[in-house]
Amino acid sequence: MVTAIKIQHLTQEGFAPFGEVISCDGHDFFHINNKHTERYHALADLKTNGNSKIGISIFRNIKKTLVPFSISMLERHPKGSQAFIPMQGQPFLIVVAPNLDEHKPDLSKIKAFITDGSQGVNYQIGTWHHPLLTLESPSNFAVVDRIGTEPNCDIYEFPTPIQLFL
Repeated sequence: MVTAIKIQHLTQEGFAPFGEVISCDGHDFFHINNKHTERYHALADLKTNGNSKIGISIFRNIKKTLVPFSISMLERHPKGSQAFIPMQGQPFLIVVAPNLDEHKPDLSKIKAFITDGSQGVNYQIGTWHHPLLTLESPSNFAVVDRIGTEPNCDIYEFPTPIQLFL
């Protein structure tokens, strides 16, 4: 005898006994990156052994990046890595730089990349990078990063802007 199971629409309430639905719907957000991005914070609480905690958030970039484009800052997270995974197959720009010393990036070795829309990135701990730069908006990204109460974002403002071009 075959058992029949009716397929249901996925909802927060229906799935709650099993975990969390990762979606912007029904969740509050706060603005980050000079109000270019909405952060839907810690939508799932991943468990680990020990004292560390990992979270999954959705970042919704609400401002389209036009190329050529000038950037004037980089940021880094000294206490945890940070992964960005596009949820809609959209290409995005990545700008990174190695450390010059313990306080600032080496702007002479800055690099820029464009994804093919199916690729995400995970920034290693302490990697200088620019906040999300999307070619489409709005654009949703699943973000996996460290959740904690200690400050975890250093910002370096450039002496003069740097232009990106394709």
